[in-house]
Amino acid sequence: MSDSLSLILANLGHDVISYPDAESLFRSPPPDGSDTVIVDLTLPGIPGAQVVRWLLKMAAVPRVVVITGQSQSAIDHQLRGLTPAGVVRKPLTVEALARALPAS
Repeated sequence: MSDSLSLILANLGHDVISYPDAESLFRSPPPDGSDTVIVDLTLPGIPGAQVVRWLLKMAAVPRVVVITGQSQSAIDHQLRGLTPAGVVRKPLTVEALARALPAS
């Protein structure tokens, strides 16, 4: 999924850095307030909602967009108290992704 998502985002004109899991993101230089971070709620290892929580507590908060194929009740439960900039449901479409992202 990350390869196809990266390709779509690059074709939309975005610079893309992809991580296979949350642990890899945490070991890398953190995103800043000008970045957009797309987080899948069903990441391997550390749950996506925990990543969203970490991102939203940063000093320079990036734009956080969640992607998921889960039910609305599962999304609401996992994101309780969190306010990502957007939630895009799977199956993903180019149009839905473009609406959730800032212009490149």
